[in-house]
Amino acid sequence: MRGMCRQEKRQAQHEEPGKRVGECFILNAMRSAIFLLLAMGVPALGQAPQQVHAAGVDQLLSQGIAAQQRHDLQTAIADYRKALALQPELAEARANLGAALADDGQFDEAIKEDTRALASAPGNSGLRMNLALAYYKKGDLAHAGPEFERVLAARPMDIAAAVLLGYVDVKLEKPEAAVRLLAPLETGHENNLDLEYVLGYAQIQSGDEKDGLPRMERMARTTNAVDAYVIAGTARLHHREFHEARTDLEAAVKLNPAFPGLQTLVGQARDALGDTDAALPAFEAAVRQDPRDFTANLYLGTMWLKQRDFDHARPLLEMAAALQPKSPMARLELAKLNGLTGKYAEAAAALEELEKADPGWLDPHVELATLYYKLHRPADGQRERDIVAKIQAQQQKAGPQNGK
Repeated sequence: MRGMCRQEKRQAQHEEPGKRVGECFILNAMRSAIFLLLAMGVPALGQAPQQVHAAGVDQLLSQGIAAQQRHDLQTAIADYRKALALQPELAEARANLGAALADDGQFDEAIKEDTRALASAPGNSGLRMNLALAYYKKGDLAHAGPEFERVLAARPMDIAAAVLLGYVDVKLEKPEAAVRLLAPLETGHENNLDLEYVLGYAQIQSGDEKDGLPRMERMARTTNAVDAYVIAGTARLHHREFHEARTDLEAAVKLNPAFPGLQTLVGQARDALGDTDAALPAFEAAVRQDPRDFTANLYLGTMWLKQRDFDHARPLLEMAAALQPKSPMARLELAKLNGLTGKYAEAAAALEELEKADPGWLDPHVELATLYYKLHRPADGQRERDIVAKIQAQQQKAGPQNGK
């Protein structure tokens, strides 16, 4: 989202292309953790021991706040802990310690400190927000969601909490809940790009592309956010709107060609439009970025196979088959390769398994019709030809379909 990958420019994965889009979604509320600024006194000579003790705590708290403001988190954490050793019930120090720990990536420790602070002040929605953010940053969305809900119960118009809760709902596969939460809040907040991003994302995920896609594409154009373009382009690709998908995805490539999974998506859009010359370098870039990208290996291997460059095709198709052994397409393309390189028996065995699993799939029958003749099994070859003719006649009668 806005700042989503401008801040970190990364997406820590490679899963399926576009699968983890949005993971670096970070709001200003997250980047500026709540901590408390107090006026501190300096102890004077001749003070009583209790006064000196209190002044020492205040000084440590002041030092910790100053360190936290300059992002010296280790010093801040140490000062807050020293203050708490002297005065364990000091709520300000414990709240600030939790925020500093979360900023330092010590999420379990942050959650522990925030929980202790809330035990003393259960109605403090600022502390509750810190706890929710600590769970969120940790990736524990199942616990983050209820905490954001409690913040919203206390502060119904807290847009930051609502947006984060909406995003959590999307990632927990409850996009309809996110739409119900965020859509009523949009009026008067149309310029809140965080809200617009998550609402658009939720609408797309819930199947409302009519509203979600234009909203996400407006976000992308307004903010030049790579991930917004990727979300929109992926949805367009899924709905076979290949020209629109290519436009969105190529806009993303111009912004960040190294965005994980993006080159694979671009390659798919270009290939779907018949632009093999442009698709091939995209898939090559994808495999360089992630040698275990199943889709890129399969597409690129298939392209080399069509060009009869068997040496380039084999390692790619074998990798695809190893990554997803049950993939019918990977098994088919590897069988084709084996049939073209003299491994007839191996190819036939694979094709027979595919034929048995899906008797109506035309391609295995087509390949076997030729292969059986190479194996000196003309009767089987003729049988496959008859099956091919029958399936083709059925397909012509049924008309165009989104089949294999």
